[in-house]
Amino acid sequence: MDSIQKLNFQDDGNIPNNPNLPVLLYKGAFSENPSAIEKTFNKHDWTNSWQGGVFDYHHYHSNTHEVLGVRSGSAAIRLGGEQGKTVTVEAGDVAVLPAGTGHKKLEASDDFQVVGAYPSGINPNKKLGKPEERPYALEEIASVPLPMQDPIYGEDGPLFEAWK
Repeated sequence: MDSIQKLNFQDDGNIPNNPNLPVLLYKGAFSENPSAIEKTFNKHDWTNSWQGGVFDYHHYHSNTHEVLGVRSGSAAIRLGGEQGKTVTVEAGDVAVLPAGTGHKKLEASDDFQVVGAYPSGINPNKKLGKPEERPYALEEIASVPLPMQDPIYGEDGPLFEAWK
């Protein structure tokens, strides 16, 4: 693995983000074998996995954390809402998004595909940053437990140091 980047985002009034936990970007985590992403996530109890793209509008999940592993291609993803940060991800990269983190695909290569999963297979909700969502979303984000395992490294992964 090349490096882990930590990105913190503030509530922008629409997208709450997570006040306590940073987004973790594991650059190059699966650069040698992107086809192993889903199996690795599932092995570490990040399940309810799926394959596909990332929505081209801002959204977040208030009831669970999410991991996205890039199986193929590359994309520019806006994290943290309109005032957030654009990151470029490519095959082999992994992003761990704490509950509440806004994310949106800005552009992608034709072959862009991710694997997504959730700790303990939680079924994610989808929030769009609407005012009526906020009171419940903020409470829910605060109550989401930490995952039991890092989605890549299991019980001893760097997620626990970053999210303590």
